Amino acid sequence: MKIIVCMKQVPDPEGPQDCFAINPERVRVEPRGIPPVLSLFDENALEAALRIKDDHGEEAKITLVSLGGRISNAVLQKALAVGADDLVKVEGESLESGGLDSFGTACALAATIKKIGTYDLILAGRQAADWNAGQVGIFLAGLLGHPAVTLAKNVVLQGEHVVVERLIPNGYETVRTKLPAVVIASNEVGEMRYPTMIQRRQAKKKPVTAWGGSDIGFDGAPQNRVVLKRLFAPEMRKGQCHLIDGETPDEAGRNLAQRLRNDGIL
Repeated sequence: MKIIVCMKQVPDPEGPQDCFAINPERVRVEPRGIPPVLSLFDENALEAALRIKDDHGEEAKITLVSLGGRISNAVLQKALAVGADDLVKVEGESLESGGLDSFGTACALAATIKKIGTYDLILAGRQAADWNAGQVGIFLAGLLGHPAVTLAKNVVLQGEHVVVERLIPNGYETVRTKLPAVVIASNEVGEMRYPTMIQRRQAKKKPVTAWGGSDIGFDGAPQNRVVLKRLFAPEMRKGQCHLIDGETPDEAGRNLAQRLRNDGIL
C-alpha cells in the first residue's frame, strides 16, 4: 500500500510583513531573510497519511513529493522524521513557486507521480500557505484520471476503497470511492505530530531522490493557464471613528442618517 503526499516548501507565513517584497518586474513576492517551512495545510495531509500508517503498520509506505526552484532537505526532514518513508524532490528554475500557477504545478506533480509509478492514494493539502489558490489537488486528480474527494477531515482505507469524512456547511458527509484516488485534506484533520530527537536523527538516513525538470519531462516553459499582469500591495488607508449621539434613540438615528448623507454614503 503506497501513499503519496504532496508537500510544498513555502516562506514562513508567520514572518513580519517587511520580510516580503514585491518584485513588479518578475510579478512575484520575494521573501527576504525569512526561513522556508512546510506548508501547514500539507502537514495536515501528511498527518492523515500517518494515521493510515498507524492502522496498517509496515504495510503502508509514505512517499513525499515536493517541487520547487530550490528545496531544503532540512525543511523536508521534519516530514521524514514524523514517519514518511522517503522523499522525491524535483528542482529547477521552471518549477519556482512564483512561476507556476495551479495548473502548471499540477502538471509537474502529475508528471512526477507518473514517473514514480505505482501508488494507491495521493494526499494533498487544501491549499498552499503562500498563494492560497486551493486548486492544485483538483487539477491533479483530473490530469491523472482519478476520483477526488475534497475537504477531508478523516481518511480510512478499506481494502480497495478509501472512506472519507468530508466537511459540508452543516457538518460532514461520508464518501466512499475506489482506489487510486486523490484526497484533499482540510485543516480539520489536525496538526501534524511532533517528531522526537531520535526520529530527527533517523530521518537523515532515509532515501531522498533528487530529480530535475528534465527528468520528469518538464524542462520547458510552464503550462500555465493564468498570467499575472500586475502584482502590488494595496495602499493602506487610515480610518476614523465618529460617535453619533442624540437625546433619544430616534434622534441618534436621524443624526446618523444625516451624517451618512452628508458623507455621500446615502
